[in-house]
Amino acid sequence: MNYELFQASRIGARREQQDRLGHWSSGEALLLALADGMGGHVRGELAATVAVETLGAAFRAEARPRLADPAAFLARAVARAHAAIAQRGRELGLGDSPRTTLVACVVQEGRAWWTHVGDSRLYLIRDGRVAARTRDHSVVQRLVDAGRIREEAVAAHPDRHKLLACLGGPVAPRLEPPASAALVAGDLVLLCSDGFWAPLSERQLLTALIGRRAQEALAALVRLAEVRAGRDADNLSVLALDWRGPDGSGATTAAAGAEPLEATRE
Repeated sequence: MNYELFQASRIGARREQQDRLGHWSSGEALLLALADGMGGHVRGELAATVAVETLGAAFRAEARPRLADPAAFLARAVARAHAAIAQRGRELGLGDSPRTTLVACVVQEGRAWWTHVGDSRLYLIRDGRVAARTRDHSVVQRLVDAGRIREEAVAAHPDRHKLLACLGGPVAPRLEPPASAALVAGDLVLLCSDGFWAPLSERQLLTALIGRRAQEALAALVRLAEVRAGRDADNLSVLALDWRGPDGSGATTAAAGAEPLEATRE
């Protein structure tokens, strides 16, 4: 596989950093994971740490060197992470279960599979447009989907922090089947917490990437998101894959006539 990774994490205006990021490679498969601990509950940073570590451990155990079924792996690993968070909370005698959002992506054989819980997002950016994006498990996303508010109003909506699903807590989330898409050279797979995406419009995100190396553009976007959020800046984190191709030659391209993107549910 031929790719470059970029990651950045900032504390923003918060007292502690509750975002956690991780990436693991077996040579023939790659796992990316980002968790955003929920500050409205006890020990959000613990939930995020357990979630990312659980996925990493599962990947190391099963990617030998490929995963037999990436979609099934993600479903199992995320369910295992929820159970591990609940167990850790019981072991520590916490009055409330730690909770976190999560977004994770597997890349193998030139294809990406992804899943998420909560409002941490994955963007697949191709040829200057958002080719695919996760839909937040949140009250405001439902309002957007119902046509009651515009996407641009999400960041300022009073219910923007109300989530409909998370890892941890008394009820296991009902996971959607992981989505997948074939990758072509030049694709950018971007995982991020809401502290990164909320202060930025989609146009700002895409415009910053035009004519610049992904690493340079994303570093600038992290700074811009923190500045725009100001005193309300949340923890903000980003983990990105700049895909060059399935092997060292980077031969896969998005030239005219290439197969159009079809993000599918497994």
